[in-house]
Amino acid sequence: MKDPQVVQFYLSISIAIIMLGMGLSLTIADFVRITKKPKGVFIGLANQLILLPIIGFALVALLGLKSEYAVGLILIAACPGGATSNLISNLAKGDLGLSITMTAFSSIITIFTIPIIVNFSLGHYMSADGDISLAFWPTFSKMFMITIVPVAIGMFIRSKALNFANQMEKPVKVASVILMAGIIIGAVLANKDKLATAFTKVGPAIILLNVSTMLLGFFSGKLLKLELRQRVSISIECGIQNGSLALFVASLGALAVYPTILLVPAIYGTLMFLTGGIFATVYAKIVSRGELELSAQS
Repeated sequence: MKDPQVVQFYLSISIAIIMLGMGLSLTIADFVRITKKPKGVFIGLANQLILLPIIGFALVALLGLKSEYAVGLILIAACPGGATSNLISNLAKGDLGLSITMTAFSSIITIFTIPIIVNFSLGHYMSADGDISLAFWPTFSKMFMITIVPVAIGMFIRSKALNFANQMEKPVKVASVILMAGIIIGAVLANKDKLATAFTKVGPAIILLNVSTMLLGFFSGKLLKLELRQRVSISIECGIQNGSLALFVASLGALAVYPTILLVPAIYGTLMFLTGGIFATVYAKIVSRGELELSAQS
């Protein structure tokens, strides 16, 4: 699985299945929600699409990461949420509708922004290696085919066969998380000889990115007076990125020449389940306590 073409093939099939599962849970109402309850969606997307990459660049500068690790961290920061963020948001008793809406919009927007942000990081951190860039349109088209097209197919199936979509939604979501975990484990095993060194160099940066963005999402929502469950979902969406998509992008074009870049999303994928689980447990207790207090007052 070290051949970039083989990695691309398996990742593209796996991600398409994951995105199909997401599409089975989506309706037009999830996109219309942005017009009915725009505040939470806009605050969440601003955190995820603007502040998250900024924090990524800040951590690279603060920790002095070397070129390939720096690009890998920025790649993670540029990615959208995914099926895992929706599942963890649900376990955390967050606003699942908001989580799904944010994932849907960020998945569409980032097929444009990922090539731009990654190219900027390549030029900034790897200029010593010559003129390295990720071709925009080939990258865009491949990401479109494995993300947007399967989501659209899933939504179409839901519109035509609602009962089938409802029956399949939960098992496909669970399978998606298992599949994503399998992708991450596969990437880790394929590069196990380099993993220990990579972990010591980039592990702290990944944990800081994960934790700081989740805290930022929660407290920015609190500052802007969002409901507790909305703040929880924004926090999870900002901290739990689509690691499998990051692995796919890391196998494309110029990035495939630098296997160290791929190690970053592989390590991220293992750590995000740990931090996500801790935050979900804490948030679920906070939300439950808040609901008990409200019921007592009423």
